[in-house]
Amino acid sequence: MNNLLPRPLWPLATFTVIYLIVSGLNAWLTSNWEFIFYLLLMLIMGSLTLIIHRRVQLPLILLWTLSLWGLLHMMGGMWVLRKTDDVLYNFWIISDILRYDQLIHAYGFGLATWACWICLQAIQPALKPTTGPLSLALFAGLGLGAMNETVEFFATLLISDTNVGDYANVGWDLVFNLFGGLIAIAIISNRFEDDTEP
Repeated sequence: MNNLLPRPLWPLATFTVIYLIVSGLNAWLTSNWEFIFYLLLMLIMGSLTLIIHRRVQLPLILLWTLSLWGLLHMMGGMWVLRKTDDVLYNFWIISDILRYDQLIHAYGFGLATWACWICLQAIQPALKPTTGPLSLALFAGLGLGAMNETVEFFATLLISDTNVGDYANVGWDLVFNLFGGLIAIAIISNRFEDDTEP
């Protein structure tokens, strides 16, 4: 089992598998085909993350926060609010300013930008967070965000009733992906400055 999954990842794997099983059962019982589709994608993304981890040794905290992102995504699409009879993704945290969906996009693609930075450092260990490399990490994270929107577009073609949203929703998703990515590179840059202080 250690060859398949290192012991420090067992609690994380258990946590992730439990919420995926619960989400899968919920999606199946409620005929939420959109989230059956997303569950399959999450299995693919989880496998790719594990492959990347084996190559670059992603920090455990990043792996946990990525798994939490998956849970928040599952909750967003399946947790129906009694007051509005709508899913959590459409909940306005700040009325007409910030939706749950947008916050999760900023959080998730901030993490994606961080992961891209770590992959760049694995290629070039002496890499410093200057404008060029940080921009590359940001653009890679935004590329993953664009891939997410592409997958959601295909979901609308394959499934008749989705909660993907309209063109404005896609635009705001991309804006919040950028916002999360900018926060990530600001933190990376700030941490480097802290590490280099005498």
